[in-house]
Amino acid sequence: MKKHIFDYFKTKDIYADYRKCGYTKKSLEEHRQEILLYKDAMNAFDELHLKKLPKIKDLSAEYAEILAEKKKLYGEYRQIKKDMQEIQRAKYDIDQFLKSDEEQKKDRVRKHYITR
Repeated sequence: MKKHIFDYFKTKDIYADYRKCGYTKKSLEEHRQEILLYKDAMNAFDELHLKKLPKIKDLSAEYAEILAEKKKLYGEYRQIKKDMQEIQRAKYDIDQFLKSDEEQKKDRVRKHYITR
């Protein structure tokens, strides 16, 4: 969004001149890149149904707020992930212990039947 606003303000005068010239091919060829940036920005605004553009300052403040929240949530995520890995390790250890215990019981049962 920020990029589109920058592109819009950077290219709106060029697009206005292009319109004043009557959309001539010469003007289009001279400023093709700028005109395309302007049109892309306008399409982005139309998709978002924006009638009035937000201020860059407001967008920057909102971005900083969201970034701070993301960092906080990511810290929580890392701790939860660490806890989950510890639980998985404990489960694996218990499964291995129970598996070896079960195998020992089977061996005892086999030996019991063999000695009979």
